[in-house]
Amino acid sequence: MRKVDAAADFTEALQSCQREAAASFGNDQVLIEKYILSPRHIEVQVFGDSHGNVVHLFERDCSLQRRHQKVIEEAPAPGMDEATREAVCAAAVRAARAVDYEGAGTIEFIADASEGLRADRIWFMEMNTRLQVEHPVTEEITGVDLVEWQLRVASGEVLPKKQDELSINGWAMEARLYAEDPAKGFLPSVGRLDWLAIEAGSARVETGVSQGDEVSPFYDPMIAKIVTRGDLREDAAEAMASKLGNINVWPVRTNAGFLYRAVTHPEFLAMQIDTGFIERHLPALLPPSVPSPAALHQGLAINRWQDGSYHDEIDLIGFRLNAQPRLTAMVSVDGQNVEATVGHLQDYEFRTDEPTGRALVNDRGQTYSVVPWRVEGGSHHSAHDGDILSPMPGKVIAVEVCAGQAVTKGQKLLTLEAMKMEHTLVAPFDGVVAELSAAPGAQVQVEALLARIEAKDD
Repeated sequence: MRKVDAAADFTEALQSCQREAAASFGNDQVLIEKYILSPRHIEVQVFGDSHGNVVHLFERDCSLQRRHQKVIEEAPAPGMDEATREAVCAAAVRAARAVDYEGAGTIEFIADASEGLRADRIWFMEMNTRLQVEHPVTEEITGVDLVEWQLRVASGEVLPKKQDELSINGWAMEARLYAEDPAKGFLPSVGRLDWLAIEAGSARVETGVSQGDEVSPFYDPMIAKIVTRGDLREDAAEAMASKLGNINVWPVRTNAGFLYRAVTHPEFLAMQIDTGFIERHLPALLPPSVPSPAALHQGLAINRWQDGSYHDEIDLIGFRLNAQPRLTAMVSVDGQNVEATVGHLQDYEFRTDEPTGRALVNDRGQTYSVVPWRVEGGSHHSAHDGDILSPMPGKVIAVEVCAGQAVTKGQKLLTLEAMKMEHTLVAPFDGVVAELSAAPGAQVQVEALLARIEAKDD
């Protein structure tokens, strides 16, 4: 493939492409396609029966994609005027009629959105001859059960509705909740769903897993589809943000926090979207490594409530004689030490089912593991500071140290392999290997304790 920006460059690019094709395939024939700088993915839901009837159920916009995979879909398409809608949907119906299509299908188009959606700047891409993942948004705006229609058409019945009986009512969005870790390049995250809390409320949640189930590395990583609707686009987006922001999953990592940031991004809300949206804004869409101060404040309060009693004495480091105390404490957030404000017990509802004091803190869809630690004398390191935890499910392929061995900060301790990638774990400070529970060849789960380093005495 060659991208040509100027006519003067065309001949050289063509000849280069032909030489490469001939050498690789023994055939120097090439295709010329228009290069779209601001592409939108627009698709039209069609349905046909065995009696010659074909209708469309309007369009969907699936432009928010990562690595050419759809992430967030909505219907109708933002910025679609009635004239363009009529032209595109009519073209989809003609395509289905041309092949005497029966059942549910989707005609997909690429639109050049550099000057808005226009009928003369939308091109046919392909047809998917099935019901697609994003079909719920069409159901939500039309009031049609597309699965029921499939069964009726397969039984030889006439389509339940004619074209003039179908209309758009409101706006709908769908977000795909995946078992993947955005902080690690969206690598799949597998393991047991010890905690799975997706509060549906007014949203439509479609899932095939429950708390306690295993996420396997052998199948699609989708955990659920979250579907919201509203009278206006901003209503559907607000409802989606609310649902995504309250999803809690652990220890399997998900893209809920990433999705939350996508649907609340100013350009998304302003309908400034195309297939490059996620790539352009990726740094802003990735959740931070630690939760916000407010979320940590709540998390610490949760940790102070254990076994039905209030533990006020743990981890306070801000006491000052004859002065207002700084109610702060140190906590370990996914293995990273952070100073947080101590919460007041009465301010929060407490949820923890772990007697160890570990709390799961949600911050706009991202779930964090928070563990408090106690300040001990003049030590600069906590009891949890030297815990070497597995950052992912994987296989221990090398152990470089032994129990009792002195180590220096940054020294290689062991190596994990997961999803065909190696991850090296190192000593966080000078100390001694007080505990070593990892062995070469062992399969470990996320946050499994692999080793513990104790700091040298000052």
